[in-house]
Amino acid sequence: MTERLGAGLPGAPSGGWRTATVVAVDHPLPRSVRLRLDVADRIGHMAGQHYVVRLTAPDGYTAQRSYSVASAPGDPLVELFVERLEDGEVSTYLADVVEPGDELEVRGPIGGWFVWDGESPALLVGGGTGVVPFVAMLRSARELGRTGLLRTAVSTRTLSGLPYADELLASGALVVTTREAHGIRPAGRLTDADLVPLWEPGQTAYVCGSASFAEAASQLLVGMGVPAPHIRVERFGPSG
Repeated sequence: MTERLGAGLPGAPSGGWRTATVVAVDHPLPRSVRLRLDVADRIGHMAGQHYVVRLTAPDGYTAQRSYSVASAPGDPLVELFVERLEDGEVSTYLADVVEPGDELEVRGPIGGWFVWDGESPALLVGGGTGVVPFVAMLRSARELGRTGLLRTAVSTRTLSGLPYADELLASGALVVTTREAHGIRPAGRLTDADLVPLWEPGQTAYVCGSASFAEAASQLLVGMGVPAPHIRVERFGPSG
């Protein structure tokens, strides 16, 4: 499940339960699936929002999980990137079973605390699959012709294991790899020396990743002098 901390945007769109038809399924990385969904009576989302997917077994047992939206607001379909977890009740079904034409029960868009308004400068700091909402923000910026408002720093174990790696690199994102060298840079963690050149007064900083990554990245930003009210955090943790 996800825990989101920080101030939000009042009036962000919100939708109830809908039926979504699976339009496309692909597996861009091992242990992952990317779904393109046609949501009936869809309410438009803002970059940074998420959807809940609910599965119901024949005996009535239900399981649901939240997934950030990767698609831009102007995309007619909702795109979700799901990491397959070995003990994941929902992710294993989505990765192993779902096919085009299937229907899923979804609720969204949800969330007003981790959205980008398309007008404000922002620093995006993501770890691993935590880059997914930032892909939506970058795509939205391209739609609006405002790519100069966003600066992005990403940490990943390996470049080949990074979701949307080509798209992130093409956007100018700084990518740091912790298990292998990347270009002339040796393997290593994201540091304040990486983030300082990307930071400008007036930015909102968005941090998304595992609990440990989110904590470390948030502390880096605070140590740089970024005001805490200007930092929005989305952590991925164990499901409840």
